[in-house]
Amino acid sequence: MMEELIEALQILAKYAKPKHPTHCEHDVLIVLVDPEAVSNKDKIRLVELGFFVGEEFPGCFTSFRYGSA
Repeated sequence: MMEELIEALQILAKYAKPKHPTHCEHDVLIVLVDPEAVSNKDKIRLVELGFFVGEEFPGCFTSFRYGSA
């Protein structure tokens, strides 16, 4: 599972270099990368890795897979 998280972050790192790239809330990990900047191929892989673009946190990628303790 750690390898999948690292792969997802490496994909997202190609598209943005924010000073504070992540945000965590209860059971959710948010990565502050604009989904519009990410290629469709990478978006598909990110979904496979547990990340999605949700309505609750628009303009970024969200995962419940990696946000839980």
